[in-house]
Amino acid sequence: MKRLLLLLPLALFLAIAVLLYRGLFLDPTELPSALIGKPFPAFSLPAVADGATITEAQLKGRPALVNVWATWCVACRIEHPVLNKLAEMGVTIHGVNYKDDNPAAQKWLVEFHDPYQLNINDARGTLGLDLGVYGAPETFFIDKAGIIRHKYVGVIDDKVWREKLAPLYQELVDEVQP
Repeated sequence: MKRLLLLLPLALFLAIAVLLYRGLFLDPTELPSALIGKPFPAFSLPAVADGATITEAQLKGRPALVNVWATWCVACRIEHPVLNKLAEMGVTIHGVNYKDDNPAAQKWLVEFHDPYQLNINDARGTLGLDLGVYGAPETFFIDKAGIIRHKYVGVIDDKVWREKLAPLYQELVDEVQP
C-alpha cells in the first residue's frame, strides 16, 4: 500500500506531462466554437458608417465572412489589405467593429478603404460576447441561411486564405450554385 502511495506523485506528474505535451500540437487558430452549425446570434446594432440599424436578417442571402475587427487591434491593420483584396475579388465580407470608438473606425475605413458590405458597430461588445469572441481579428464563415459554418482566429493573410480558407468559402458558394 505504501508503495502505491509513493507512485501516486509520479503517476500524477505523467498525466499532467501527457496533457501538456498534447497541447503542443493544437492549432490556436482552431479554437472550438459552440456556434458551429447554429444560426448567427440575433442582434440589432447600428452601422459604423451612418448609425442605421443592422440585424442578423441582413446577413442572410449569400455566403459571407463576418470579420471581427477594431482600430486598436494591431493584427487587424496587417489583415486589412488582404480583406480589401478579397472584397475586390467578389468575396462577401461583413464587419463587426468590436469594442471600438466609432469615429476612429470611420476614419480607419476612409484611410485604409472599406471591404465590408455591412459593418456593425459593437461598441459595448454584446455581439462579440454572443459570438464567443476572444479578441480581434476573428472571422466567422456563414452560409446563405446565416448558419455559422466555420470560425478562424487570427490574421488572414494571402497564404492562410489560399491554403486554408478559400476552399471553405468556395464550399459555401458551391452550395448556392446548382
